[in-house]
Amino acid sequence: MALIDYDLISGKLDKVAIAIARLKEFEPEEGYYLAFSGGKDSIVIKRLAEMSGVKFDSHYNVTTVDPPELVGFIKKYHPDVTRHRPEKSLPEKMMDEKFVPLRQQRWCCRYYKEGGGEGRLVITGIRKAESVKRSKRKVVESCWKGGGKRYLNLIIDWEDSDVWDFIKSNNVPYCSLYDEGFHRLGCILCPMHSFALRQIEVKRWPKIANSWKRWIIRMYDVHHGEVMRNGKIRFENFNSGEEIFEWWLSNKSIEDPDQTIMFE
Repeated sequence: MALIDYDLISGKLDKVAIAIARLKEFEPEEGYYLAFSGGKDSIVIKRLAEMSGVKFDSHYNVTTVDPPELVGFIKKYHPDVTRHRPEKSLPEKMMDEKFVPLRQQRWCCRYYKEGGGEGRLVITGIRKAESVKRSKRKVVESCWKGGGKRYLNLIIDWEDSDVWDFIKSNNVPYCSLYDEGFHRLGCILCPMHSFALRQIEVKRWPKIANSWKRWIIRMYDVHHGEVMRNGKIRFENFNSGEEIFEWWLSNKSIEDPDQTIMFE
């Protein structure tokens, strides 16, 4: 089946038709594993899968620190999505790792978001327009970690405007946080978020922010004097758990006297 389709009126590529053609072309016998987060891209790929008529099952990995509005949206509008709960909450997992998740050490993503779909063809909402790194991604890929997992990045070539045009024209319900000015949804106080956004999140969800702080203080009280697992940052750089929290919240780099590592 050809993956090139044009809107005869506008003369432009019909990206919806292309996406549906992709789904039909690569459909596995057992059906797709659709990775669902509740964000704008995942609601689009789920609706496209429904429109195409292909066999698929949707899965949402619970992070325990997703915005309550997003969790409520998924429960209300996508009750058919299978929810996978982790054995430990993110703060509890942080105690095991003996340090906070950082931009270049996002053990949280590996543990909470990247699981599931082994041996399956996974539909994702990854798009080139999201970042420089993602601009190099392809339509079909194999998981570099193995496990027989492959990815169909269904809307890899869509722009933000394509996503919102599809949502509006098809009356697809979406999380209300977008109307409040949030552009991308995910874990509250994610280390990939800017300092400005994290300040907004602290004010928007103070209970979750305070929970982060309490766990970081507890982590320091239990593990201070120990070396974090990769050995790059030592707790003796800090005088308290509160100090770790403020540093982590600021996204500032820290210089270790034994090994200079800059965390952006």
